[in-house]
Amino acid sequence: MRPIPPHATAEHASTHLPHVADVDVCIIGAGPVGAALACRLARGGMQVAVVDKAALPPMEHPDLDGRAYAIAAGPKEYLESAGVWDELPTASCPIEEILVTDGRPGEPASSLFLEFTREDATQPFGWMVEARALRVALNKCLSTTPGVTVLAPAEAKITRTAHSAHVQLLDGRSFNARLIVAADGRRSRLRTEAGIPLTRLPYGQTAIVCAIAHEFPHDNSALEHFLPAGPFAQLPMTGTEEHPYMSAIVWSDKDGVAERFAALPDDAFARQVERRMGNTRLGRVTPVGRRWTYPLSAQYAARYTDTRLILVGDAAHGIHPIAGQGLNLGYRDIIHLSTLLLDIHAQGKDPGAPAVVARYQALCRPANMLMLAATDALDRLFSNDNPVLRLARDLGIAGVHRFPALRKAFVKHAMGL
Repeated sequence: MRPIPPHATAEHASTHLPHVADVDVCIIGAGPVGAALACRLARGGMQVAVVDKAALPPMEHPDLDGRAYAIAAGPKEYLESAGVWDELPTASCPIEEILVTDGRPGEPASSLFLEFTREDATQPFGWMVEARALRVALNKCLSTTPGVTVLAPAEAKITRTAHSAHVQLLDGRSFNARLIVAADGRRSRLRTEAGIPLTRLPYGQTAIVCAIAHEFPHDNSALEHFLPAGPFAQLPMTGTEEHPYMSAIVWSDKDGVAERFAALPDDAFARQVERRMGNTRLGRVTPVGRRWTYPLSAQYAARYTDTRLILVGDAAHGIHPIAGQGLNLGYRDIIHLSTLLLDIHAQGKDPGAPAVVARYQALCRPANMLMLAATDALDRLFSNDNPVLRLARDLGIAGVHRFPALRKAFVKHAMGL
């Protein structure tokens, strides 16, 4: 269904805008998680409404903006089943090798390292997808998948009872849903309105996210280089005619310091990137597109559910990007949720019943809390210059490197398989 535009005044809007039918599920938030969930549920025969404050077409940025996602194998399969993957307008880049090293800026990496190679998995560890490309694919699927009603830009007031949920749009229209899914991000309004407590763990770090062109090919290899102020990641991207060799950078540094680095002129910024590589395998680098900065913190909701309400993605949890699992964790939420809801739908049962929402939390929250704890511990272990800890972690990563079975176990979990 085509997106339904808002009217200038709510007083007369409902007489001019199409009626919105009742749905099985109403998703608040059309980001990468909420939009993919809508497409997958609709392809499974459910009626879905998606409400987002932003108009979707303007969210399709025509120019490279420096942001990209690392999509693990399990989430990739989900995007394929939702009809999204085949709509990507540009080719994704497979991640086939990952080098994990430790060091200091301007110095060669430690000789003790961990490397995941093509022999550790039967398929790529993940795929790098430009943020703008994923947005284009999601928008196309939302607009062409039968069973999806897109309401954007629009805002809604949600009233939930034990029997149903009522969605009142500010333009005057309203409809009912049997389940509300909050996919409205870290500052989720629905989570707040439900009175669900949130715990936040600040890291005192800010991430710089951007794209770089480089002199030599990356050979589909990624780098995770641990530095005292925070991890530095290089992720392979598909090149362009102008820049045949490109990578994404996620560089974490101390608050205040990161912003100053991000504001440097291109040449000075490129030299700082090179100082943090720990090796010279990519040669000289050149910044491409915009640089983004994001303050880093972990956070977790005390519960993922309330009456006829389920939290997914960043509304439920946020973790340090040290393992590149943030978006993939959100996709794992909706992989479980889709399987659960489509099974309930096939049985003709109520998708918002207490037993259903309780089952979702049991499937997702324990594993997500383990991932949050693991990424938190990794950052605290590696983001320091303590010589004793440096030796311990270098021996640890070298030890994992020496045991193929252990490497493969790490890989399988990270791939979401």
